[in-house]
Amino acid sequence: MPVKIRLQRHGKKGKPFYWVVAADSRAKRDGKFLEKLGIYNPNTNPATIEINVDNSVQWLQNGAQPTDTARAILSYKGVLLKHHLLGGVRKGALTEEQVEEKFNAWLEEKEKSIAAKVSGLDKAKAEARQKALAAEKEVSEKRALAAVEAELPETPEGESTEAEVEAVAEAPEANAAVETTETVEETVEEAKEEVAEAATEEAPKAEKDTEEAAATEEE
Repeated sequence: MPVKIRLQRHGKKGKPFYWVVAADSRAKRDGKFLEKLGIYNPNTNPATIEINVDNSVQWLQNGAQPTDTARAILSYKGVLLKHHLLGGVRKGALTEEQVEEKFNAWLEEKEKSIAAKVSGLDKAKAEARQKALAAEKEVSEKRALAAVEAELPETPEGESTEAEVEAVAEAPEANAAVETTETVEETVEEAKEEVAEAATEEAPKAEKDTEEAAATEEE
């Protein structure tokens, strides 16, 4: 019976995840399988992959053929490497202890590489978050500045806001000078009116004195 190691689809629409299975090549893709070997979830970053290495190697040794995607997953998890090293044991080139030593060393390097990738992703996310916050802050400052400018009175053409402020500051002094001038003018007018009234009252008296003096001379 020809056996394939392939993916079997699960999950919701738009967010699928897969089982890595050993199945009869004549069976439907999502139908019955012989053994579940692991899972593959592409919705995370990096993708989540869990594989039973020993069982997968056993199926490969029994002649199972992986699909292209399954082969890439098995290679990523070191299944193909261990299968190759165990082939050296069968030929007498390596011992099982040497195979385990080489495989464990490879796993350590792989884990370091994955950890570095995760760290880089976290750093990139932090930088993107900082840039987003900086952009949001800049937009908020521009909006606040626009609101303040909208509340300020319009400045006539040719005049600056500073000149307008100085004019407002000098306005009380100018008003006081105008009021003082008006008060003096009113005082002068009142004095003129009083002099005119006095002259009007004294005119009949002077005329009477003149007539009396003329009569006396005639006598």
